[in-house]
Amino acid sequence: MRSFAIVASLLLATATVPAAIAQDEHSWDNLLRVKAKKMDAVYLLPQADFRGYTKVMLDPTQVAMRKDWKRDRNNETVGIFEDVTDRDVTRILTEARTGFEKLLREAYTKAGYQIVTEPAADVLRIETAVVDIDVEAPDTMSAGMTRVYTHEAGGAVLVVEARDSVTGAVLGRAVDGDTTGDLGPYLRNRATNTGEFEQLFSHWAKVSVDGLAELKQLSPVDAQGRLAKR
Repeated sequence: MRSFAIVASLLLATATVPAAIAQDEHSWDNLLRVKAKKMDAVYLLPQADFRGYTKVMLDPTQVAMRKDWKRDRNNETVGIFEDVTDRDVTRILTEARTGFEKLLREAYTKAGYQIVTEPAADVLRIETAVVDIDVEAPDTMSAGMTRVYTHEAGGAVLVVEARDSVTGAVLGRAVDGDTTGDLGPYLRNRATNTGEFEQLFSHWAKVSVDGLAELKQLSPVDAQGRLAKR
């Protein structure tokens, strides 16, 4: 998990693709960047074969707020709302972790994958991180009748890493940064924020499952033939 924690930490400086990728956008470790429609960036191990994986191990999702989010929020709303506290941050992170993990498990189960806890030859290990979390109008449950309207509830960055559960070999990695719905200014509170992020997380969970199905069809992966445009 340590190597993946390092990967996730690189995302704290941006809401799209991490700076570490920008330094060599066509490769990451031994993975090659390939064309992707549903994610900002997808990297695959050449000749990786996903056909034999019928079960998945889902590691606990790592979560992190956007760098300086608490400080920025309190500076922007000084004298208007109660300050965001460490307790608020902990609550947001806990809800993000449990919410995403629940939706991810549901998506893989619905797709017919057995979720297991032990490595095996037919088990794909999936590590996830939801980082750079930005909540535009966090509900601090303060007293009063103040209402907050924003175009979106916030945003985050997803990192998904697929490994062979026995050898630990990294087979693929994907990154996607997105915001919640922005159709117009809506009242923001704890309930509406939760609903918007659930929609985003549900979308990411489905993309993860659909992506694995596509990789099975393409296996063994011709990463060289699917290289992103230079």
